[in-house]
Amino acid sequence: MKFTLSWLKDHLDTEAGLDEICTRLTEIGLEVDAVDDKAAFRPFVIAKILSAEKHPQADRLKVLMVDIGADKPVQVVCGAPNARAGLIGAFASPGTYMPGIDVTLAVGNIRGVESHGMMCSEKELQISDSHDGIIDLPADAPVGASYAAYAGLDDAMIDVNLTPNRPDCTSIYGIARDLAASGLGTLKTRPAPAFSVEGETPVKVTLDLDDPKLCPGFALRLVRGVKNGPSPAWMQQRLLAIGLRPISALVDITNYMTFDQGRPMHVFDAAKVKGDLIVRRARDGETVLALDTREYKLSPNNVVIADDNGIESIGGIMGGEHSGCDENTTDVLIESALWDAMNIAKSGRGLGIITDARYRFERGVDPDYMMPGLERTTDLVLEICGGTAAKANVVGYTPYEPRIVDFPFAEVKRLTGLEVSDAESTDILTRLGFKVTGSGERVSVAVPSWRPDVDGKADLVEEVMRIHGVDKIKPAPLESHAAVNGRILTTLQIRTRTAKRALASRGMLEGVMWSFISSDQAKLFGGGSDALRLANPIAADMSDMRPSLLPGLLSAAQRNADKGYGDVALFEVSGTYENDRPEGQRRVAGGIRRGTATMAGAGRLWSNAAKGGGKPVDVFDAKADALAVIEACGLPMGNIQIEQGGPGWYHPGRSGTIKMGPKVVLGYFGEFHPKTLEALDVSGALCGFEVFLDVMPEPKRKATRTKPALELSPFQAVKRDFAFVVDKTVEAGAIIRAATSADRKLVSGVNVFDVFEGASLGEGKKSVAIEVQIQPADRTLTDEDFDALTQKIVANVTKTTGGVLRG
Repeated sequence: MKFTLSWLKDHLDTEAGLDEICTRLTEIGLEVDAVDDKAAFRPFVIAKILSAEKHPQADRLKVLMVDIGADKPVQVVCGAPNARAGLIGAFASPGTYMPGIDVTLAVGNIRGVESHGMMCSEKELQISDSHDGIIDLPADAPVGASYAAYAGLDDAMIDVNLTPNRPDCTSIYGIARDLAASGLGTLKTRPAPAFSVEGETPVKVTLDLDDPKLCPGFALRLVRGVKNGPSPAWMQQRLLAIGLRPISALVDITNYMTFDQGRPMHVFDAAKVKGDLIVRRARDGETVLALDTREYKLSPNNVVIADDNGIESIGGIMGGEHSGCDENTTDVLIESALWDAMNIAKSGRGLGIITDARYRFERGVDPDYMMPGLERTTDLVLEICGGTAAKANVVGYTPYEPRIVDFPFAEVKRLTGLEVSDAESTDILTRLGFKVTGSGERVSVAVPSWRPDVDGKADLVEEVMRIHGVDKIKPAPLESHAAVNGRILTTLQIRTRTAKRALASRGMLEGVMWSFISSDQAKLFGGGSDALRLANPIAADMSDMRPSLLPGLLSAAQRNADKGYGDVALFEVSGTYENDRPEGQRRVAGGIRRGTATMAGAGRLWSNAAKGGGKPVDVFDAKADALAVIEACGLPMGNIQIEQGGPGWYHPGRSGTIKMGPKVVLGYFGEFHPKTLEALDVSGALCGFEVFLDVMPEPKRKATRTKPALELSPFQAVKRDFAFVVDKTVEAGAIIRAATSADRKLVSGVNVFDVFEGASLGEGKKSVAIEVQIQPADRTLTDEDFDALTQKIVANVTKTTGGVLRG
């Protein structure tokens, strides 16, 4: 919400300066986002050309002697056609920044003649696009004075970042009202417009709606004999200051009312309206050419204003081009209406139209100002454009009935900790426009029409707090308990944080991706159901809730690769969506590695080959990441099983499924299917994983979180190698589990170090070599002990897998 300081002071009688006003705005909850104090215009001064001689070396240039109010005139070379002796304009000295041409002036030498500054055009000062000549001021303009002050260009602009719950401050009058309530000046009250009316407005209005809330009131007035020329300079200047382009007097008046009073208005050229107006729902497939020259296809969800010609306006959002006012307009219909905030928000979003009117109506305008707004707009039209006003037609409007809130004063202390007396609370609410009735500890508070956001007692506490002063809330420590606090975070929250730390410690970078992906990507990763398709996506390629974290991570990796950073390792711990029910939302830890971004290090093979780095990522890198997450989350790794293969987006021969027991799937890992990468337009060596944190069983409760003492065996560990010939279909994991279960007290670890396939083993056979680590705990093992354990290992593997010890 932008406004100028002088515009604010039109409504607020105060001696406060810019800094004090900005500070107070932020203190009362209207955060100042930006301030332009117009310092860029300060160097410009009013100057008079004393003489204008032809340049000796250029036909189109003149050498000027300019009086800038200093001891002696300065020499300026100028090419403006209107430069002449006696002209008074705006002068910029060397070192001045010219905002219109983005240049900082310096002493120049133009065709052998020095120039010590510039006589400025309006374009060079960014006042307008005019650059036909230099600025020509009246003869009484004070030479040597500030041009910005003389021309009103020193009016500071303030930009307030409004929260959606403050529709009352979408007007400059509303902001002034809040500042006055805070004690910074007095709100100026303007007398009600007084003008005579002649005759009736011949155009009637009918509300043909199945729900009266869609248009709770509509007022229309005809003004005859207007002249729609340019708006006054003061109005144009204010609109330009807040970024609006002046169009014509009638249009500028409606824009002015929108910002000045927070009351969006609309004007129809009466000559272009055929018959009476009807407010109705649009028919499916109807179109309208709007004022932005775009054609919109409407639906019954949109409320429109129509006549015998068809649709003339999208109610509360944008008018139609057909009935718009132009320089030939002589009779104008002024509309002031009320619209349903939710319908305006949905219609505006559905049609993709963003206007100042929609911004205010979807937040809620003051219903009690519908008629005063029409009167004020009519008064401005008569004052600026002339004409004769007719009596207004009003339909559907019922006076505002204040909402009554029961307010116990003790709520202020309970919710904020502030000690505010009952009398001060009453005074604050009264200054804000609330009506307080009753006495004692509880009172009844009537909510003013311009505060649709105030619904209960907590809202009233907020009003008291922000005016009394949020800065007066003293920080206080939390109460100390005698016992140690119990666990605050849930298991899932703890595992989410733990998973992030585990993956970050493995050299991966966290990313935060969109929860929306394209329909094609969703179908590629097992989603794409209608239940997860957005009704109103923010972009065409963000139409579905994501069924997986991997599409976003893969796309992010490719964007990095396109910019020269091909070796990336990214992860995200967030939600995925299987259906539209609460239980369909999953908490997943997912990650991808690209290029040579392995744990051993990325880069060229020869640069860190000694550390094992420099090779492309593969399925085993993804497997290690996934298992690291599971281990960090506290699951017993001895119960984890790996099965070959995964979902269709993984490579069928280079992927795996992580399980705990036969039914609980903890996650998937692997390299990606070439068709998946092609569909995503992604290339390079890539692997990834997803671990489902929400399916992990709850950990067993322990008496204490203290870790047990570290117990190391004093006896030397011994390693033994075994090679088993098994069927090709036997998984190495089955051999590892069989060897481990032979004697869990002695066998401390089993690793696969070789897999061999050849004709010497027989058709359909392979050799899997494992290394078994044996760790005695209480004594040194004898040869007989090792022989017995070896036999148990071989027997267990043979029984479980059918394998035989390779000779």
